[in-house]
Amino acid sequence: MIKSLLSHKTCDEISALYARPEPFRSQAVMARHGFGRGEYKYFRYPLPDVVAHLRRSLYPRLVPIANRWCEHMDLPTRFPETHEAFLERCHAAGQEPPTPLLLHYGPQDYNCLHQDLYGEHVFPLQVAILLSEPDDDFTGGEFVLTDQRPRMQSRPQVIGLKKGDGLILAVNQRPVKGVRGCYRVTLRHGVSRLHSGKRHTLGIIFHDAL
Repeated sequence: MIKSLLSHKTCDEISALYARPEPFRSQAVMARHGFGRGEYKYFRYPLPDVVAHLRRSLYPRLVPIANRWCEHMDLPTRFPETHEAFLERCHAAGQEPPTPLLLHYGPQDYNCLHQDLYGEHVFPLQVAILLSEPDDDFTGGEFVLTDQRPRMQSRPQVIGLKKGDGLILAVNQRPVKGVRGCYRVTLRHGVSRLHSGKRHTLGIIFHDAL
């Protein structure tokens, strides 16, 4: 968790973008696809300055972790030092639309457990930033993670984020050290049902989509 990654003022400015059509390339209503209840919109290029800055500046801090994970899980993929170089790899494979998104939840909305996989080239970490204040702006709506360990039932975890906090999480799998070396744990994430109010979240995903 990254405490106070964004100021409250910046959170409010990003949340206010949701009502405007021009920053976004598409909108999804979760209930139509069986994803839960609520909505989200994918940003278009050029990304808003703060979103582009977060993507560009967080990536090089996460690359050493990503490459270490690949090594521990015996995966051949290695990621370049800069986000620009990684996007060139995505775009050469036809993954061109940007994936950062803004999520909107109201009363009784929720997001089913899922993974944000959009093509062959996947950066193994992403960042979710809560833009609303629990208890003041909404109640319920906790961020939920589950990990699926080999031959075991899923283990849930509820993450207590505050407005402006960022959470770094695995997109798909992460290595865990066991008695016989590292094994792979599969993660999924979602949001529990809101009881009241409105909740906005910014998702920073580093690979682009097909």
